[in-house]
Amino acid sequence: MGMKFARFKRNEELFLGVVEDNKIYKLQTNPDSFEKFLEIALVEAKASVEEKNLEEVELSDVVLLSPIPTPSQIICQGVNYSIHRQETGMDDQKPPFNMIFSKAPSSVCGPNDAIMRPDNVKLLDYEIELGLVIRKPITQDTVITEDNFLDYIAGLVLTNDISARDVQLTQLQWLKGKSYRTFCPVGPYFYLLEQEDVAKIADLKLELRVNGEIRQEASTDQLLYKPIETLNELAQIMDLQAGDLVLTGTPGGVAMQLSADEMNCMTSLVSKFGEKVEVIQRQHTLGNYLKDGDIIEATIASTDGSIDLGKQQNVVKTLQSISV
Repeated sequence: MGMKFARFKRNEELFLGVVEDNKIYKLQTNPDSFEKFLEIALVEAKASVEEKNLEEVELSDVVLLSPIPTPSQIICQGVNYSIHRQETGMDDQKPPFNMIFSKAPSSVCGPNDAIMRPDNVKLLDYEIELGLVIRKPITQDTVITEDNFLDYIAGLVLTNDISARDVQLTQLQWLKGKSYRTFCPVGPYFYLLEQEDVAKIADLKLELRVNGEIRQEASTDQLLYKPIETLNELAQIMDLQAGDLVLTGTPGGVAMQLSADEMNCMTSLVSKFGEKVEVIQRQHTLGNYLKDGDIIEATIASTDGSIDLGKQQNVVKTLQSISV
């Protein structure tokens, strides 16, 4: 079974630790990059856990941070679950192409940080997603298979692709609508994959609640484009570096609900802006968009419990005086 790691702050100092049984065991090494983590901290962690000579820290005594130092890239898959495709007005079958977009690295925040909603954003949405953490560079010559998967993917994290739908859809600005600061909670844990874990990536349960109500619930076996297929496609488009994140898509249950006609209107380059505004106005009547004070809770774990990426809990707040 793989190891779990957490980055945390205690008394304004930053630390890295191994997580076991709801406790953190603090490492002496605190690398500032994912490459150094793999080279130094991982070796120390394995040796120290075996020797039982690490300082024990209670989770309740620390502030958990994103377990991955700010990645250079966050690459995302869109509409990669059938039910999510249906609720956004699309055909529920696997499409002929993979929808790829990105989020700004500065959107990353901690697993318990507040989601700061700019006051110009009225349609704030949630999207729980499994995140893959790149181990080493992926380039044009890279071919990823089941046999070498762990050469390129170090582990897993829980992420939430927070989205400003009124910016994303009205302006056709996916990067802009998904990249406000705090729009990508990551963690609390980084799960380092072992070979026996690879098959379980297709057997992870995703669950997201808002104020205790289940909104999203799915299994990663429902992914339309699987990780290996997506990674090989990305290799032919762009380079990925150690510590980069690949978000694999969100299941059904988001606040946004569009008919096929509405989606065609929103994505058309010839639709008038006023027509798009009319479609957006209907979204305001749906009731599931995030409001100030809402609490979002998200978890991802394997059905046998051997992989557990922890629990996020984020409250929504308003960030004043932000313009588009």
